Amino acid sequence: MTKVALVTGGCRGIGLATTELFLEHGWRVVMVDRDGPELRAAAGRLSGVLPVEADVSIPDQVDRMIAEAKAGFGRIDALVNNAGVALFSRAGRTSFQDWREVMETNLDGVFLCTQAATAALAETRGAIVNIASISGLRASTLRVAYGTSKAAVIHMTKQFAVELGELGIRVNCVAPGPVRTKLAMAVHAPEIIAAYYDAIPLNRYGEAREIAEAVHFLCSDKASFVTGQTLAVDGGFDAAGVGLPALRREDQPAE
Repeated sequence: MTKVALVTGGCRGIGLATTELFLEHGWRVVMVDRDGPELRAAAGRLSGVLPVEADVSIPDQVDRMIAEAKAGFGRIDALVNNAGVALFSRAGRTSFQDWREVMETNLDGVFLCTQAATAALAETRGAIVNIASISGLRASTLRVAYGTSKAAVIHMTKQFAVELGELGIRVNCVAPGPVRTKLAMAVHAPEIIAAYYDAIPLNRYGEAREIAEAVHFLCSDKASFVTGQTLAVDGGFDAAGVGLPALRREDQPAE
């Protein structure tokens, strides 16, 4: 029996790393993305994948996505709700259109995909992993829409875990901290990178592969009694709270 994972936002970053890791473990993967050319290019380099072009914020496309997955591979054992958009703007300057763009993908998309995949996952007693963010656990500037959407995903994870548990479906969440993706490295100025290094106890960005490892664990039988949980994969960023990074350095006196 070959298990099947459906990964949204699967052609780059965390989604691509997750796809590759599942393949390494002998799964087949339905790669979903709304960027058709990039999706086809990524899928063309891999074996054991079924590319499906779909926008997770549009109900009809989500239903088609599930139908194509079932038609192509016959089953769904794991759903990874990874598709998301990031928009960073001060609260007073965030337009309602910007707000809705973030919510449609980051929040509505998780809701729609989970609903649509429930019947298939009940057949396999499968698992769902939602990709939130450390920004859903800690408030930060410029993230009124993004952070709020991810906080809602964290709570939605608990809601679905409670209601789908009787079907044998486990629902968990991964909250990544700063991750070294091409996009992050392109938009993070040197001073921002330095500030993150200061604030993260492990003093570095995470790698997409490290997030993928957490996702795969939560989808695997090794996490068979884990549901309704949020795992922060963040190098200790959340644990550090509001402590002053300078005081963690050994050459500084504690006061």
